[in-house]
Amino acid sequence: MEMLKNKVAVVFAASGEIAGAVARSFAAHGAKVYVTARNLSAVKALAGEINEAGGQAEPGKVDALNETEIETYLHKVVTGNGKLDIVFNGIGSYYKDAGSGTPSTIATFEQFLNPLQRICGSQFLTARVAAKNMIQSGSQGTILLFNASMAKTKTPNMAGFASACAAIEGLTRVMAAEFGKHGIKVMCLCSGAIYESHKISEMMGDFSQQLGISWEDMNAQYRKNDILSSEMTLKKLAETATFLASENGVVFNSHIVDVDCGKFNVL
Repeated sequence: MEMLKNKVAVVFAASGEIAGAVARSFAAHGAKVYVTARNLSAVKALAGEINEAGGQAEPGKVDALNETEIETYLHKVVTGNGKLDIVFNGIGSYYKDAGSGTPSTIATFEQFLNPLQRICGSQFLTARVAAKNMIQSGSQGTILLFNASMAKTKTPNMAGFASACAAIEGLTRVMAAEFGKHGIKVMCLCSGAIYESHKISEMMGDFSQQLGISWEDMNAQYRKNDILSSEMTLKKLAETATFLASENGVVFNSHIVDVDCGKFNVL
């Protein structure tokens, strides 16, 4: 089923596992997908994979923290297609840079601000530039923001990252209210830990060493809050993103959509 047939989508930070999975799903459901990242070789490989599978993808070099580069690229996409239907930004942050796992009494102010500037800041830039281009071209598109469930948990030693995640939720509601009069939908995909991702696996390995426990015990601690035996996967997240970007996804406009298969510790 091609939920996104004839749609034009731009995916930022597509060199990452999550954004890459979303790009593949968008293309598999019929969208023409522009995959961008600072690492051009990575998105060239991704575009090649999508095209070989029968989809449509074009790579581009864009720093999702550089507003000029974002503006130039999105203007190019609109000029070439006459519209812009979907924008997704999967930018993340290296957890050590964000001070994750470091007590608030020890983490530096720079570490606290890092995820606010990098993660929330990038979501703000790509969303507002996308909105400007959608308004100018008359595209009644969808802007899909992305954050993590840390915004809704009571997890110690995560001050900067949790604050950034919560800020993105507020940004989603504000932008939905601002852009709705132009027919633009704004939603946020809120993900729990995806155990198969390299980032989560690496973080659990580091935390297990810090705590002096085995990786298996660390993994068990992460999973103790899972309501179901089913776990979140990159594919499940990507398919949910595709649904939200489709015509039926409009019912979730302005909302934060949790994708974690259910957690005891998530509000």
